Amino acid sequence: MSKKHIGQQPLVTLLSDFGDRDVYVGIMKGVIAQINPRLTVVDLTHQIPPQNIAAARFSLMNAYPYFPVGTVHVAVVDPGVGSKRRAIAVEFAQGFLVGPDNGIFSGVVSQSPAIAAVELTNFNYWRTPQPSKTFHGRDIFAPVGANLASGVSLKQLGQEIDPASLVKLDIGECKQTTTGVVGCIQYIDHFGNLVSNIAGSYVQGKSWCVQAAGLSIPGCETYSDVNVGEIIALVGSHGWVEIAINSGNAHSKLQLDWQDSLQVVLTYSSFHVFRPQMRRGVGSGE
Repeated sequence: MSKKHIGQQPLVTLLSDFGDRDVYVGIMKGVIAQINPRLTVVDLTHQIPPQNIAAARFSLMNAYPYFPVGTVHVAVVDPGVGSKRRAIAVEFAQGFLVGPDNGIFSGVVSQSPAIAAVELTNFNYWRTPQPSKTFHGRDIFAPVGANLASGVSLKQLGQEIDPASLVKLDIGECKQTTTGVVGCIQYIDHFGNLVSNIAGSYVQGKSWCVQAAGLSIPGCETYSDVNVGEIIALVGSHGWVEIAINSGNAHSKLQLDWQDSLQVVLTYSSFHVFRPQMRRGVGSGE
């Protein structure tokens, strides 16, 4: 493991599907501290559903804008660990991404394109030249992230690769229709809110509803625009159209799942669109 002069240190974030029952996350933090104990490490989440790369993709895409420029994001949801899939580090405008090349970073780079990328082939920056076949988070990604945050340049970490060759995760594309846009569910949060891949900007200032699970769900602005237990569509804090239930769980109620289809329908201004009056109630907020 290489150590560099410690000056002003960027943040390192960790995201994984390791949960909090086992010691895996703590071990990664220990490896980072061995390299540079002065680094600040922020846990984005370790509750990604096991092997769910799509959930990791969305979570990181949703989180990175809120961190300082130069932050190193280490993400480990890696069902292909030990296989021929590449281990990579990517530079983008906001900082760096470190993890498996399995599409986990495709959401971030769709918004902030990769400037440069390397395959992590320089084992001098790994914990060991003979990494575990099942725990690259400990042996490759955590030490590389720590070294990168401590001043090691991207080029020192391995072989340069074409950013265009990075794996892109296919979550489905939105398709314009004569009445609106068809999309799919790209994420399901802790509250059971069903987050689509349709940008909230599409419905801004318009009358609209969402058609899904055989229902026509009114587009509103807040969870409390409907009674407790009622279904609502709105734009969440993440900026995407979502389906929710005020104080309830839309995932369980509607039995919709990852990548299931839905449609946003724009309604003509000459038609009456039902928008319930504001009522008191606790929403399924983020």
